[in-house]
Amino acid sequence: MTDKIMAITALVTMIVFLAVVAYFVPDIDLIIVIILVSAMAIYDFWKTLRN
Repeated sequence: MTDKIMAITALVTMIVFLAVVAYFVPDIDLIIVIILVSAMAIYDFWKTLRN
Protein backbone atom coordinates (compact mmCIF):
# COMPACT_ATOMS: atom_id res chain seq x y z
CA MET A 1 0.00 0.00 0.00
CA THR A 2 2.85 2.37 0.77
CA ASP A 3 4.22 1.97 -2.75
CA LYS A 4 0.89 3.09 -4.23
CA ILE A 5 0.77 6.15 -1.99
CA MET A 6 4.32 7.08 -2.95
CA ALA A 7 3.53 6.54 -6.64
CA ILE A 8 0.47 8.81 -6.41
CA THR A 9 2.53 11.43 -4.59
CA ALA A 10 5.26 11.29 -7.23
CA LEU A 11 2.74 11.53 -10.07
CA VAL A 12 0.94 14.50 -8.50
CA THR A 13 4.26 16.22 -7.76
CA MET A 14 5.40 15.79 -11.36
CA ILE A 15 2.13 17.15 -12.74
CA VAL A 16 2.20 20.15 -10.39
CA PHE A 17 5.80 20.89 -11.35
CA LEU A 18 4.98 20.70 -15.06
CA ALA A 19 1.93 22.92 -14.54
CA VAL A 20 4.12 25.55 -12.89
CA VAL A 21 6.54 25.38 -15.81
CA ALA A 22 3.67 25.73 -18.29
CA TYR A 23 2.30 28.69 -16.32
CA PHE A 24 5.58 30.62 -16.33
CA VAL A 25 6.53 29.69 -19.92
CA PRO A 26 3.25 29.91 -21.84
CA ASP A 27 4.52 28.52 -25.13
CA ILE A 28 1.94 26.38 -26.93
CA ASP A 29 4.49 23.76 -28.04
CA LEU A 30 5.74 23.31 -24.49
CA ILE A 31 2.19 23.02 -23.18
CA ILE A 32 1.38 20.32 -25.74
CA VAL A 33 4.47 18.33 -24.74
CA ILE A 34 3.63 18.71 -21.05
CA ILE A 35 0.07 17.47 -21.67
CA LEU A 36 1.35 14.47 -23.63
CA VAL A 37 3.96 13.58 -21.01
CA SER A 38 1.41 13.90 -18.21
CA ALA A 39 -1.08 11.74 -20.11
CA MET A 40 1.54 9.04 -20.69
CA ALA A 41 2.52 9.08 -17.01
CA ILE A 42 -1.11 8.82 -15.91
CA TYR A 43 -1.74 5.98 -18.36
CA ASP A 44 1.34 4.10 -17.12
CA PHE A 45 0.33 4.63 -13.51
CA TRP A 46 -3.22 3.43 -14.21
CA LYS A 47 -1.99 0.37 -16.10
CA THR A 48 0.45 -0.52 -13.32
CA LEU A 49 -2.17 0.06 -10.62
CA ARG A 50 -4.59 -2.43 -12.19
CA ASN A 51 -2.06 -5.30 -12.02
